[in-house]
Amino acid sequence: MATQQLRNAIAGSAVDGRRTFDKTSPVDGSLVAQVHEAGREVIDAAVASARKVLAGAWGSSTVQDRAAVLRRVANRIEERFEDFVAAEVADTGKPESLVRELDVARAATNFRSFADTVAAAGMDSYLTELGDGRRALNYAVRKPLGVVAVIVPWNLPLLLLTWKVAPALACGNAVVVKPSEETPSSATLLAEVMTEAGVPEGVYNVVHGFGQESAGEHLTTHPDIDGVTFTGESATGSAIMRAVAPAVRPVSFELGGKNAAVVFADCDLDATLDGLSRSIFLNTGQVCLCTERVYVERSIFDLVAGGLTERAKELTLGRPGDPATTTGPLISQQHRAKVQSYLDLAVSEGATVLTGGGVPDVGADLADGAWIEPTLWTGLDNSARVVREEVFGPVAALIPFDTEDEAVRVANDTDYGLAAAVWTSDLRRGHRVAQRMRVGMAWVNTWYLRDLRSPFGGVGLSGIGREGGEHSLHFYTEPTNVCVQL
Repeated sequence: MATQQLRNAIAGSAVDGRRTFDKTSPVDGSLVAQVHEAGREVIDAAVASARKVLAGAWGSSTVQDRAAVLRRVANRIEERFEDFVAAEVADTGKPESLVRELDVARAATNFRSFADTVAAAGMDSYLTELGDGRRALNYAVRKPLGVVAVIVPWNLPLLLLTWKVAPALACGNAVVVKPSEETPSSATLLAEVMTEAGVPEGVYNVVHGFGQESAGEHLTTHPDIDGVTFTGESATGSAIMRAVAPAVRPVSFELGGKNAAVVFADCDLDATLDGLSRSIFLNTGQVCLCTERVYVERSIFDLVAGGLTERAKELTLGRPGDPATTTGPLISQQHRAKVQSYLDLAVSEGATVLTGGGVPDVGADLADGAWIEPTLWTGLDNSARVVREEVFGPVAALIPFDTEDEAVRVANDTDYGLAAAVWTSDLRRGHRVAQRMRVGMAWVNTWYLRDLRSPFGGVGLSGIGREGGEHSLHFYTEPTNVCVQL
């Protein structure tokens, strides 16, 4: 059987790149596809295609028109549900059950959610009355930002792609998408869906490649883009900010995290252990919101450490299609080398390993995959590098505390500020501590529960700007105030 070719998508057509690179499976190292890397000429064509459609019918489309388009896209995603499942599983190696429940289901929901949001959104209007008796009507209208560069990571490729593309299109923009080189399939498949759903040619374009001296750099430095939205590593976000600074382009960044959970002695222990296990190990720890620091009130520290260790040992690593599989591989051998370096560093820094700490024996047929053991440590504090730097794997450090003020202090002792979780049966304390967290999102007695209308984003090294509901509309539009003297 011929190897699948993943080409760039420009104005509804598949376009070859300047060369190809191999996309391999993180499960067993097998070849998934050959991907066409976009050179500067392909980037120019993609941006020109987006600019052209903005000057045409898409640029004059109504909110109702665009909301209808988004709903058609959502319907078509559901009709091709199994195709998206196959694409995500092939690229990421995550369990099929997770892809079905989270990634693909949320992709369709994102389009419907932002169709509803843009259809219901209003703008400011004021009746201005002056001292000399004159009156004026001031009202604001939204205009599309323009051509938006959308750069998405490999951990939740379809979910995060649609989380950005849906509001961008809802607001009347055209996009040029650069998916991660590790997960090129679902963005390419979405281009087919866009065409099938009647999205005008040029509204959604896909360019494949890498960062420096490749598609990412060519796109972010292109003189004809109007803004950049990016999810990924903090260092890459800083590089993009430098790239767009000369032209003063707006950016929206959701970056890394070193998220804390604070566990008080009065928590519901079983529910807390279940929640912590999910927040540490979901998607093999490869979610920006995952917990990597667990601060536990000293009187229950041993109970929490023991309970989490038991749950970690119950996780089942295996092929995505096996119903027994709970945990997939890391995204690549390169990323596994990074995570393994942190596992080794933790030991050198004095950690006591409760479970994990290395590469598991998953059998000869999976030996070429990027597998890593779920790992828990004790014996560290906030001075350790592995407690301060994002690992982005199925790992967490467990650290005791004695008072509420101490817990807040150590949880906030980080350069990141994306998310936190508080586990307690005292809801007064839950509210109080959650509000004291220096983060964009704080959960109480839960994790990863989202209302898509609420603000999503972080502070510090965790990003700039907010997404979700009308918060997304702020980035993807420019308001113009109109003043009419009456």
